[in-house]
Amino acid sequence: MTKRVAILISGGGSNMVALARSMQGDHPARPVLVLSNDPEAGGLAKARALSIPTFAVDHRPFGKDRAAFEGALQSALGTARPDIICLAGFMRILTPDFTAGWDGRMLNIHPSLLPKYKGLHTHARALAAGDAEHGCTVHEVTAALDDGPILGQARIKVQPDDTPGTLAARLLPLEHQLYPAVLRRFASGDRTPVML
Repeated sequence: MTKRVAILISGGGSNMVALARSMQGDHPARPVLVLSNDPEAGGLAKARALSIPTFAVDHRPFGKDRAAFEGALQSALGTARPDIICLAGFMRILTPDFTAGWDGRMLNIHPSLLPKYKGLHTHARALAAGDAEHGCTVHEVTAALDDGPILGQARIKVQPDDTPGTLAARLLPLEHQLYPAVLRRFASGDRTPVML
């Protein structure tokens, strides 16, 4: 049974594109929706170019009413009927009520070697700490921020002249390898971590 995947984005959608392009041939999943909290997100046009249905739920009119925003998200997801949600640069923190409804079916990619550096500015934090290596993590989403079972990690060596920008740029191609590899395994029912 082919799994239906919804991908949530906030920006350019490079990880979304990597995921979508991977879901071909004998892949156990297919993209059915790209959903954004920003109607101007560059990734929406990229999704349409890949013939994936898109939808935007602008978070701004909801103000601090997260329940109403998530209700609108849930409505859009209900129409698409995904089996799996992949957060790919989705920059809204989801409430425990929302995540509970997708328990065991929602993935996220985070630009650090979790459990290190949950939250933002991970590349700068790794450099400030003097870390010898840095990386990215795909994990199951739980109510706690950037927490949940780790399903994959990719590592790179930190270079002496690295800046947050160069570290992010060198890490991105590994994100584009790791997330599709984890999704393929996850969609086939295998939660064994992928290590690159």
